[in-house]
Amino acid sequence: MQLTAIAKSRYTTKAYDATRKIPQETIDTLLEQLRHSPSSVNSQPWHFIVASDKQGKARVAKGAEGAFAYNEAKILNASHVIVLCTRTEMTDEHLNAVLAQEELDGRFANPEAKAGQDGIRRGYVNMHKYDLKDVQHWMEKQTYLALGTLLLGAASLELDATPMEGFDFKKLDAELGLREKGFSSLVVVSLGYRSETDFNAKLPKSRLSNEAVFTHL
Repeated sequence: MQLTAIAKSRYTTKAYDATRKIPQETIDTLLEQLRHSPSSVNSQPWHFIVASDKQGKARVAKGAEGAFAYNEAKILNASHVIVLCTRTEMTDEHLNAVLAQEELDGRFANPEAKAGQDGIRRGYVNMHKYDLKDVQHWMEKQTYLALGTLLLGAASLELDATPMEGFDFKKLDAELGLREKGFSSLVVVSLGYRSETDFNAKLPKSRLSNEAVFTHL
């Protein structure tokens, strides 16, 4: 299926068939796509929590208690749930790990190239940390790039998905011990197969017109 057709056909699923499970080979393919998401200067300021059984999904669903109870069934009835997390700090340890992986993967022809890449990346980090003072928002923007990759990747594998910001991130962070590990939850994505009761599957897709969203120079 062409990417345009995928973008037109995917939608936010509102109800899941709890009896259907995503095959392991399919979820492995999707996670590999997610791992290869783009990020500014290859900063990769993320971590992904994958819940695939009843107990794991119940832990994620704790973030949907109370005011966000309308999202609880979407988490519990889905086949898999992924919590997209963002670093709470861009540390030297992380920057060094990214650089070491790039070297291991053969991206540097010589030490000068390695030093140049490290300098450019740290320059962007320092700009957002000290000048723009928005490093947390900058890192979250990269995680949203990963979200886009995940949603299109799921649709390409004929999976249904529901991205959710409607959860108590403080409660979920505490449940999963995220802040102690240097992360905070940003968005939860349910994955699986739609239920026949999903009203949103029958509604036409709606987007603003070409004239409204494009300006051609």
